[in-house]
Amino acid sequence: MRVITFGTFDVFHVGHVNILERARACGTELYVGVSSDKLNFSKKDRYPIYSEADRMRIISALSCVDFVFLEESLELKRDYIQQYEADLLVMGDDWQGKFDELSDICQVKYLPRTPSISTTEIIEVVRHKAPGHD
Repeated sequence: MRVITFGTFDVFHVGHVNILERARACGTELYVGVSSDKLNFSKKDRYPIYSEADRMRIISALSCVDFVFLEESLELKRDYIQQYEADLLVMGDDWQGKFDELSDICQVKYLPRTPSISTTEIIEVVRHKAPGHD
């Protein structure tokens, strides 16, 4: 069973590893769409810390990932699922219900996110941490 998932994976952290490993465990192959810099800017009104090329390189290096591609639009999820012949779409539960309309072409599953870990929070902590303080 081919599993597909999507994400920005900026400032890569253990929550990313957890969800990718759990997504992979749902099937025999894991395909990952990494959000383009332009897509991330349109979603969050800021560019990622790491470039799309670096984020794709990081995801490609994981043993649980079989294939990585660039996601250029949220509206193209249906096309990506069909192009890569995915049987199962896995997303974090922060997207709960938002992709249910794709259940006509594949199974859709939402996995719980790792509690208390998010790239946005990490960026805020780093931004506000004064040099020389813990």
